[in-house]
Amino acid sequence: MTRLATLLTLTLVLLAACGDDERPVSSPLDGGESPRPVAEADVLGVEVSGDTGAYSFSVTVASPDTGCEQYADWWEVVTLEGELVYRRMSLHSHVTEQPFTRSGGPATIGADDEVVVRAHTNTGGYGGQTLRGSVVEGFEVHRPEARFAAALASSEPLPEGCDF
Repeated sequence: MTRLATLLTLTLVLLAACGDDERPVSSPLDGGESPRPVAEADVLGVEVSGDTGAYSFSVTVASPDTGCEQYADWWEVVTLEGELVYRRMSLHSHVTEQPFTRSGGPATIGADDEVVVRAHTNTGGYGGQTLRGSVVEGFEVHRPEARFAAALASSEPLPEGCDF
C-alpha cells in the first residue's frame, strides 16, 4: 500500500470513528424529541397558594446538579412580556435530591395573569422545560422562544454563592 493510500485509509477510519455521534443528551422529560444540553433545568410542576397580589409558588425542578460547579441556581416567575415577577434563589446544589421542590413568594400577580415559570442553571442558563399558565387556569408545558427574556439572567437579584 502506498503512503497516500495509507493516509487516506487512516483518515477515513478517523472520520468514521469521530462521526457526528456526539449529540447533546436529551431529557427523558421531553420524550427525546428535541435534544438539549444536559446543563439545563426543567420545571416539572407548579402549585400556587395565597391571594391575589401575594401568591406563593411551590415549584418542582429537575436539574443536572453535580455540585456547585453545575446546579440549578434559581427558578422564577416571568410575565409574558418578559418582566421578572419573582425569583427564588437556590443556595446550594441538589445532587442527591432530584427532582426537588422549593417554595417562594410573594408574587404580585392577579389570579388570571398568565406567567411563565422557568428555571436557570449556573452553567447552562435558561432553556429547559417551562410551565405557562395562571392561578385560575393552571399551568401547562411551554417552550418559549430561545431568547425569551434572556436579559433577566443578569438582572438582580442574583445568587451570591453556593454552599455545597
